[in-house]
Parts: sequence; structure tokens; C-alpha cells
Amino acid sequence: MNIPARYCTGYLGDIGVPKDPAPMDFSAWFEVYLGGNWHPMDARHNVPRIGRIVMAKGRDATDAAISTAFGYANLSEFTVITEEVI
Repeated sequence: MNIPARYCTGYLGDIGVPKDPAPMDFSAWFEVYLGGNWHPMDARHNVPRIGRIVMAKGRDATDAAISTAFGYANLSEFTVITEEVI
């Protein structure tokens, strides 16, 4: 097909979809370059979604690692809040 694509990581909230009892979480998707613009595609959800918070982009998951740790790493807290702006 020869379509440029890139791997994306970040968070995907529940904006514009029914509330999920499980809180939003880390997510991955890909973008394709068509018609002069990058377009997000998500095989996991397979429906258009809004509110993506991009943290990294690259060729694959190795390029876009959010963290790489060797040995003990203690994360005490990490919170992401999204709100729909109308």
C-alpha cells in the first residue's frame, strides 16, 4: 500500500462515548498520512474517538516508550483528567 504510518501512545478518555466503569488508561493507536494530513486510526475501538492526549510518536513501541526502567522504580501517583470543552 505504501502509506506512511506512525505509532502513537498516550491516553484516551471517555469523551463522547458512554461512561465506562473502568477509568481511562494508557492507550496506543496509529496515524496514517493521507491527503496531506495525519489521521488517527484505532483498531482497538474501531469507532471515531475524540480527546486523545498524545505522549509520544514513533516508528513502533520501542521508539515511543513512555518510560524505560532497569531495577526498582516506585511510582507513587499519576493522574490524568480530561474534560470535554463545549
